[in-house]
Amino acid sequence: MEPEQYFPSSAVLCSTRWWTKETVAVVTGGNKGIGFALVKRLAELGLSVVLTARDKQKGEDAVEAIRAQLGHLAHNHVHFLLLDVSDHDSIKTFASSFKAKFGATLDILVNNAGVSYNELDENSVDHAESVLKTNFYGPKLLIEALLPLFRFSSSITRILNVSSRLGSLNKLRNAEVKKMLESEELKEEEIEEMVKKFVRDVRNGTWKSEGWPSYWTDYAVSKLALNAYSKVLAKRYNNNNSNNSYKLGGSGTKLMSVNCFCPGFTQTSMTKGKGTHTADQAASLAAILTLLPPHHLPTGKFYLPLRTKELLKKKLLKINSHNCEIPSLEPGHGVQPNNFGIFLPVELGFMGP
Repeated sequence: MEPEQYFPSSAVLCSTRWWTKETVAVVTGGNKGIGFALVKRLAELGLSVVLTARDKQKGEDAVEAIRAQLGHLAHNHVHFLLLDVSDHDSIKTFASSFKAKFGATLDILVNNAGVSYNELDENSVDHAESVLKTNFYGPKLLIEALLPLFRFSSSITRILNVSSRLGSLNKLRNAEVKKMLESEELKEEEIEEMVKKFVRDVRNGTWKSEGWPSYWTDYAVSKLALNAYSKVLAKRYNNNNSNNSYKLGGSGTKLMSVNCFCPGFTQTSMTKGKGTHTADQAASLAAILTLLPPHHLPTGKFYLPLRTKELLKKKLLKINSHNCEIPSLEPGHGVQPNNFGIFLPVELGFMGP
């Protein structure tokens, strides 16, 4: 099955600037790399952005750097709150701090914070539990803590989880686990049991023979779990879910869009500066996905980057951002989503975490 092809036309992206300075976004891991670049881009576009970091000094320095770069434009648009997504107590404190400062006004959450302890050519699982705690449990617990603070509006509440093609189902060689993840009735508890099984396999020294992904295994499993959890959330809060009884903000059934985004092989500290494109380019794409107009906002999608030549070949690239206040499309990149549960990567000229 081929991945579903989708790219917003210029008319779609330019037709509705739905956000205002009152629109509140949270970006985790915002003190460097893609997170920093995304905070800067969203602030530049006029949103109020909460930059989070686990180090207070680094977070505050990042905010000051963005304010210095953007000038008065960002002075009242960028805020810092301390958050270590690997620490449950820190997540609860962050939620309380957000509520005290902003109230129940959250519109956008971008789960960007993530870790890997491997060099590009290594595949150690010595830090598997730490990787899972940060990359899977962290976003999951943060979403759960912030659910009461989301506000529903015509702009539609939205979550974008920064993931990886390494978390694609075709990287998984365990047929039983793959079948479970492909199920339309996938449950949150099953995902957590999968993660626990992986940890057991690591502790028992059997992880290589149990069919887990073979490259950056702990990182890949953490993203596989994040993608699966996003699939469950997307279905839970989908308008087409006739059994939807979940609530956001405490009043009535609410909807939100939940998507994942693989930024591709990006030049960040995780890749030791190696990659095919910059953090600014990856953040530009993330901003486009984050700010899609409500009437063109999908849910349950896994976005993968394409090069411009691929888009032109598929006749998907029709972007002209002149006189249009949307995130710019950097030369050489576009996006393509993939249905959750298929997780088929698009073959590109670059591969990486």
